[in-house]
Amino acid sequence: MVRVFLVDDHEVVRRGVADVVGAEADLEVAGEASTAGEALARIPAVRPDVAVLDLRLPDGNGIELCRELCSRMPELRCLMLTSYTDEQAMLDAILAGARGYVVKDVRGMELVSAVRQVGAGKSLLDNRAAAALMARLRNEPAVPRAVAGLSDRERALLDLIGEGLTNRQIAERMFLAEKTVKNYVSRLLHKLGMQRRTQAAVLATSLRREVPGRR
Repeated sequence: MVRVFLVDDHEVVRRGVADVVGAEADLEVAGEASTAGEALARIPAVRPDVAVLDLRLPDGNGIELCRELCSRMPELRCLMLTSYTDEQAMLDAILAGARGYVVKDVRGMELVSAVRQVGAGKSLLDNRAAAALMARLRNEPAVPRAVAGLSDRERALLDLIGEGLTNRQIAERMFLAEKTVKNYVSRLLHKLGMQRRTQAAVLATSLRREVPGRR
C-alpha cells in the first residue's frame, strides 16, 4: 500500500486527484493540505510515502516545499503535479529533490502510474518535462573556463549543489555554518558568471558526465 498526501490550493483539483488515487486498491490518500504551511505541519505527522505537490501555493511554492520536505524527511518521495510547463520550474523541481514532474492535463491512469512509480522509488518525467530538461542540459556549456580556476572546496561545493542539496544539508556535509555556505554559494555563482543556483547544478551534472568515474 502506497500512502499519498495531496497538496493543492484548489479543492476541486484535490478532490479529483483523491478520487482517482483512492479508487486504486494499492493506493491510499493519507491526507490533504491547501497551503505550504499546512503541508509542513501535517506531512511529518502522517508520514506518507508520496507527496503530490502543486507548483503554486498561496503562501509559497511547491519547489521550496519539496526542498524542505526532502530535507526533513529523506525517505519521502515528491511528485510535482502542475499546470505549468515552464522549463526553469521543471529543472528547479527536480534539483529540489522531486522524483517526478507531471502536468495536470495528464490522464487519470497516467497519474496513477506516476504515483506508483515514484512510490516504488523510481524517478520519472512526463515527455514534455523530459524534453525540456534534456534540451537544457544539451545547451549548457560542458566545461566553462571558469571551472578550471575553482579551488578544491569550491569544486566540492559545486558537486553538492549538483546533488540538489540545500544550504543546510551542504553545511552538515562540509562542517560549516549555514550562513557561511550561503556566502560561499554566492561567491561560486559570481565566479562562474551565473545568476541562478540551478545553472550551477546543471553544470555539475554535465561535469559528472564528462569525467569518467565521477558520480
